[in-house]
Amino acid sequence: MCDDLTAHEEDEALAANGLNRRQFAAISAAGVLAACAGSESDAKARAGLAESTVSITTADGTADAFFVRPVKGKHAAVIMWPDIAGLRPAYMEMGRQLAAAGFAVLVVNHYYRSAKAPILASMAEWRTPEGQAKLKPMIAAITPQGVTTDTMAFTAWLDKQAAVNRQRGIGTIGYCMTGPYTVRAAAAVPRRIKAAASCHGGGLVTQAPDSPHKLIASTQASYLFAIARNDDTRAPGDKDALKAVAAAAGRPAEIEVYNADHGWCTLDAPTYDKGEAQRAWARVLALFGNL
Repeated sequence: MCDDLTAHEEDEALAANGLNRRQFAAISAAGVLAACAGSESDAKARAGLAESTVSITTADGTADAFFVRPVKGKHAAVIMWPDIAGLRPAYMEMGRQLAAAGFAVLVVNHYYRSAKAPILASMAEWRTPEGQAKLKPMIAAITPQGVTTDTMAFTAWLDKQAAVNRQRGIGTIGYCMTGPYTVRAAAAVPRRIKAAASCHGGGLVTQAPDSPHKLIASTQASYLFAIARNDDTRAPGDKDALKAVAAAAGRPAEIEVYNADHGWCTLDAPTYDKGEAQRAWARVLALFGNL
């Protein structure tokens, strides 16, 4: 998780590259812009996309989200839950990348109960006292039941969109604090959500009666659990618990510890690891390709 220990490890990773957090914030913003530009082939793929900010009525209000999809045809839908720093340019770009691969992608603002996105401009802001003071009350406002009802609303909204192929299942992907949201989502609408990916997710295995790993048996999804090496060091039994419950439930699950630290998949994270991020991305595409 994005706790004080991971913050210390992020500082060490930056220092090893001769950077401090302020320098990294500037570089990460430039990196997201560069990713948006991409190669000539990337530009052609993006030219075939439509994108918009949308509003979705939920049980708790109105959620804002970023909806990006290919201009032509109908496609499997994916609900993308950003990491702890929320919906921002990095995740809009990640949504575009997934849409360019042939999916209708809804990148949600999971903090909509408190404020519209963007709340923070980058992951770097989360590590400031001001960023944490802003987000911590918003994090506390999200409950497991809220994730469940949000998923129901997002799924119903997607199924009304012309770009969505309702004959195919819906996928969901979450990062960091929203990794476990993907399992809750699959349990919330099992008839529609058929694939769930958690990238460096935290809180997947707990002692709570409704711990995400205990919900796997009530789903109809296939899973990808991409685990950070430093998260695995702190909770080495989590991967085994996930494997055990998935096997007992007969749910396909790819569970792997990656050679990278917490946050490695997120474009503007201090621990972003391009090689391991691309490897995880390939597994995500393989998972969603079966929707």
